[in-house]
Amino acid sequence: MGGRLIYLMGPSGSGKDSLLNAARPRLLARDCRIARRVITRSAEAAGEDAVAVSLADFERQEADGAFAMSWRANGLAYGIPRHIDEWLAAGQDVLVNGSRAYLSQARQRYPWLVGVVLTVDLEVLRERLLARGRETPEQIEQRLARNARFDSVAVAAIEGLHVLDNSSDFERTVDNLLTLIGASRACD
Repeated sequence: MGGRLIYLMGPSGSGKDSLLNAARPRLLARDCRIARRVITRSAEAAGEDAVAVSLADFERQEADGAFAMSWRANGLAYGIPRHIDEWLAAGQDVLVNGSRAYLSQARQRYPWLVGVVLTVDLEVLRERLLARGRETPEQIEQRLARNARFDSVAVAAIEGLHVLDNSSDFERTVDNLLTLIGASRACD
C-alpha cells in the first residue's frame, strides 16, 4: 500500500507553518514526510521552511515538470516538488501545506488525500497578520474578507475534510493533528 497525502490548508496566519514545525519531529518518527514548498518570494519573508525562487525560475521548473502540484495565490506562485510521488509510492505519508483554492485539482491527482483545514477565530487571525508585518492593514482586511467568505466548517462538512481549530491552545492543535493522522491511517 502506498502512503497518504495529507493536505493541510487554512488562511494565511492560521498557524500552518508553526504547526508543521512543531509536529515535524513526531511526524518524522511516524515516517511522515513534510514537503518543502517552492515559493516566489524571499526565504526571509516566507515564514516557513520553503525554497524561495524567482518567478522566472519557478516558471522554468514548472515547464520542466518539477512539480507534482503548482498554483498561484495572492500574487505568488507555489509548487510542491514532484519527489513527493516517490515518497508516497514508497509507503511514506506526505504532509503538504496546500491551498484551499487548489483542493479540487489536488483531489483529481490524489483522490485518496486526507484534507485538513486549520481554522482560527477572526480576531486572533487579524492579530497574527498584523504582528507578522508582511502586509498593510488594508491588505490584511482584504485577506480577512476573503477568509470570511470561506466558511471552513461548512466546506469541510461538504468536502469531507477534517477541521482543526488553532485559535487558542497550540499544543492541543499539534496533538489533534497527530491524532487525526493516526486515526485516518487506522481507517485505511
